[in-house]
Amino acid sequence: MRVMTVEKKITKPGSLTYKGRPLVRSGNTIYYGDMGDKYVAMLQILSEADFDGETLPTKVSVQIWSTDEELRPRDRVVKKTEKNNLFDAMNIASIWLERQLGEKKA
Repeated sequence: MRVMTVEKKITKPGSLTYKGRPLVRSGNTIYYGDMGDKYVAMLQILSEADFDGETLPTKVSVQIWSTDEELRPRDRVVKKTEKNNLFDAMNIASIWLERQLGEKKA
């Protein structure tokens, strides 16, 4: 007998999103995705530089994490890379997360 589980979405309505997935920032760390899904992306801003009076990320670590709490923290990391700006980091995080969750864009 197969038991099916239903993934519970825990994102609050009105949350900041990117490509339909929630974004939460805590200091220099950005979490992308719903914690009720099997995977989320964690982006860490490693370095910044000033540009026209604004501070922009110049090095961003991207990691796709399993939300399975039974795994050790180091075993949760599925993929990782570093990018030279936030746009490229968010782009690869979005692509990888979509692939890990097995979703197809229409």
